[in-house]
Amino acid sequence: MLKLVLSLVFLLTAPALGLAAESPKAGGGETYDLVSPPHPTGDPAKIEVIEFFWYGCPHCYHFEPYVKAWLKTKPANVVFIRQPAVFNAHWAAHAKAFFTAEALGVLDKVHDDFYDSIQNKKETLESEADLAKFFAAHGVKEDDFHKAYKSFAVDAKMRQAETLAPSYGIDGTPALIVNGKYRIGASKAKSFDKMIETANALIKQESPAKP
Repeated sequence: MLKLVLSLVFLLTAPALGLAAESPKAGGGETYDLVSPPHPTGDPAKIEVIEFFWYGCPHCYHFEPYVKAWLKTKPANVVFIRQPAVFNAHWAAHAKAFFTAEALGVLDKVHDDFYDSIQNKKETLESEADLAKFFAAHGVKEDDFHKAYKSFAVDAKMRQAETLAPSYGIDGTPALIVNGKYRIGASKAKSFDKMIETANALIKQESPAKP
């Protein structure tokens, strides 16, 4: 009799268990955590995905091809934001290089080479002088570099970056934040494929249902 009852319980709950395994759980899941409290996004009509990274992080470097492949297929309602994390002076130096490139409008031009210089060529690229040479090699006038590097806009973004990652509960990279509510870290997701898969599932969950 006990076996019969247990069998009936399993049959009744199996569909629900299967559904939970296929879609994100409202209270958190095996491959992501909830951001508490949730952060507002720039455009409520869009789904925001933020990638926190560090140029000196080999895991971020190896995650980059997955991000690029995903960007080619991401839904039209998704806004993607790269966000350098800042946890110490080394991270800050590379974050400032990122924001300087952004201010100069050359981020797409230098992003891959910056990763390559640090990860493969083993360059530090932390001092203003070294960064000036790097940017000059990519067609940026030295005076333009120094002006952007020391600009109020870059300084403001640096001050924001120092607190942003911790505010999302991030303590390592790479990490993805989906719509200000969900945190996907490499250590919990276990693989880069699973990070992308989880992000896609959460994006689908957050997207308004079509009539």
